Amino acid sequence: MGTMPRIVLFALVSLFSLALPAWGGGIAVVLSDRGSAYSDFSSALEEALSGTTWSISARHQADAVPPLAGQADIVVTVGSEALRKTLGRSDNPPILATLLPRQSYEKILADVRRPGRVTAIYLDQPAARQAAFIHHLLPGQKRAGMLLSNETRTIPGQYRQAFTNAGLALESEDADTENTLLPALNSLLARVNLLLAVPDSNIYHRNNIKPILITAFRYQRPVIGYSPAFVNAGALAAIHSTPAQIARQTADTILMHGTSLPAPSAPTQFAIAINTNVAQSLGLNIADEATIRRAMGADREAR
Repeated sequence: MGTMPRIVLFALVSLFSLALPAWGGGIAVVLSDRGSAYSDFSSALEEALSGTTWSISARHQADAVPPLAGQADIVVTVGSEALRKTLGRSDNPPILATLLPRQSYEKILADVRRPGRVTAIYLDQPAARQAAFIHHLLPGQKRAGMLLSNETRTIPGQYRQAFTNAGLALESEDADTENTLLPALNSLLARVNLLLAVPDSNIYHRNNIKPILITAFRYQRPVIGYSPAFVNAGALAAIHSTPAQIARQTADTILMHGTSLPAPSAPTQFAIAINTNVAQSLGLNIADEATIRRAMGADREAR
């Protein structure tokens, strides 16, 4: 074989090798608790990895994590508490955090200040996807409102351009304390068509959900939530990603990147929940989930 064919063959072999996942190994899964969402994630991740060069080598609860160095090549934390407890150690392999809001991830990293390889798949839906969802769910209702605390005050900056592109306006009110919550909510609902809730532990916790929903209903303003539980409680609708969807994205990320973790990212798959009883109570004639999803699919930025 001449010199030139050998060079060409070497180049082809090198390219082929790069195209294949040249890695594999064990994954330690750390769960925040034993809740169904966490177990659903773990089962879906194991299924998505079946037949690949990666597998789950260990599962731990956040309050009982043994030394992980040498036990796994990468750690997948599930929920905020799992990330916090795992980051507190000094012997961790690279960490992929899942099932937590972006602001929780950023706050935990700022609090722990641990160097090393850490990334995340957020629960938060991209702003453009949220805007497209509202646009097709409630056509003609152009003014969205958002309650903010010190936990979420930077969020509107991520949303305003996407909302403007969808023909929507976004207004906000600060509600940092229990005493300011209802006054801020009343002020906001008086000048918007709907309330968009974003994950914020200072505002949307167990004691506040009911009065927020009751106040919004009094104003005949629909609430767009961020989880099926929120919709079951009385929000009109939510766009969200299920634990199984996040698990499949987690598997895809590991298979594609291995321990060379990419930048944090939003969910690629999503589900829609609609409370038809709330829609009827508000006198809203809204499209069904399949119709909304098809319309969103035509919006390139919402995918």
